[in-house]
Amino acid sequence: MRIRAFQGLRPKPAHAATVASLPYDVVNTEEARALAAGNPHSFLRVVRAEIDLPADTNPYDASVYAQAKKNLQELQDLGAIERESEPCLYVYQQRMGDHVQRGIVAVCHIDDYENNLIKKHEKTRPAKEDDRTRLNSALGAHPGPVFLTYEDQAAINAIVEEVTAGEPMTDFIAPDGVGHTVWRIPGGSALVESFKAVPAFYVADGHHRSASAARVGKELRDANPNHTGDEDYNWFLTVLFPATELKVLPYNRLVLDLNNHSPEDFLAKLKSVCPVTEGADPTPDAIGKLSMYFQGKWYGLDLTGLAAADPISELDVSKLQDYILTPLLAIDDPRTSDRIEFIGGIRGTKELVKRVDKGDGPVAFSMYPVTVEQLMGIADADQIMPPKSTWFEPKLRSGLFVHTFK
Repeated sequence: MRIRAFQGLRPKPAHAATVASLPYDVVNTEEARALAAGNPHSFLRVVRAEIDLPADTNPYDASVYAQAKKNLQELQDLGAIERESEPCLYVYQQRMGDHVQRGIVAVCHIDDYENNLIKKHEKTRPAKEDDRTRLNSALGAHPGPVFLTYEDQAAINAIVEEVTAGEPMTDFIAPDGVGHTVWRIPGGSALVESFKAVPAFYVADGHHRSASAARVGKELRDANPNHTGDEDYNWFLTVLFPATELKVLPYNRLVLDLNNHSPEDFLAKLKSVCPVTEGADPTPDAIGKLSMYFQGKWYGLDLTGLAAADPISELDVSKLQDYILTPLLAIDDPRTSDRIEFIGGIRGTKELVKRVDKGDGPVAFSMYPVTVEQLMGIADADQIMPPKSTWFEPKLRSGLFVHTFK
């Protein structure tokens, strides 16, 4: 696979902690506004620029993208971020409790995305893809990296070990307790060469960011009569992690009604689908096992005996959809249904209990996480996973690296 060093924008080391923000898609507008309050350096002012506009502003209004461009320039004017002095790669380490993962920050080519050398496992939602496309175009930049993974390579691991033995450029602990450390690699030719032995990359998180980067690149390519293929718009910002270092959390489900079933009727019908046991642990301990919070109790659901025809239907999220959500609760398309919500595993099972107990919905399902091997197998088969199947944690911070292309 091909990667390239880039001469982008990055925070000055003294400002990295105040610039770096959560990704745009894990907070809503009100949460972003609260997180950025009192911090003029917060990169949320770029990736969720509506927080600096009147409260009733549509997040997709043209004024939001204009404000994002203004805010990115202001960060440079304030001296919080600056242009890198030369093309670089970086090692980006994250530490969450005992878990540590280290990735290479680089740019990847949009042709490799289009030709499925960078493999996907999810469909994108048009509104979100359009939003990030408009933002990238307005900024002339990729403000948030795409989270990619690959099968471990000894040569790459050895270079990372050597680099991280030295002094980092940036090192801080975010308010959520996750540590972020960055080492700078001018040129990075040894890594560029080593990545040529990697057969494929896989999108772990960032399908909308990668799709929008490809769209913007093609638009600029088509508009440039002197296109050579070497322009920065042909490349997009990524962080590449070896598969063995990733931590995947479940994506849990909250159902907002019982489709006119009484609680007794729903539970009886569920027991006709699969074995159901009362008093289960809130967190499933194996593939094929689900936990359900219903009427103040946790139940265990054993899906292992349910038939599956292919790698997609073998997933627990697929079995839940195919055998319970669709036939019992009439939730046919979870992408469009307004009767189901998806809750990232980082919020824990206590969030499910809280939401059900306060009446947001009658039933919630706690999932066993999809494995990286399942993700890669599905992507290799050119299949698409059900929506909201994986939650990778920790999340990459936005603002630590910005790739510009005009």
